[in-house]
Amino acid sequence: MASTTFSGPVTSKAGFVGTLTGNVTGSVTGSMLSAPIASASLPAATTALAGSIRIINNNGVSNNEYCLVICTGTAWVTATGQPLT
Repeated sequence: MASTTFSGPVTSKAGFVGTLTGNVTGSVTGSMLSAPIASASLPAATTALAGSIRIINNNGVSNNEYCLVICTGTAWVTATGQPLT
């Protein structure tokens, strides 16, 4: 696969494929998920999912609160770093 280095802004009309690394500036658009999911429906935390973000709407105890969770590679944690319970 080819590798290209740019010294200035890069524009794409059809998005990018693969992982974006480094500083990302400007408007970032697109979809994460079609809808928030229950915490019981989160995939297992794996190194392949490290850095993934999901929005949950049910923590399993009937508290239908929305929460942003992040995969550390070994667990899902809240956006403040607390374990997801």
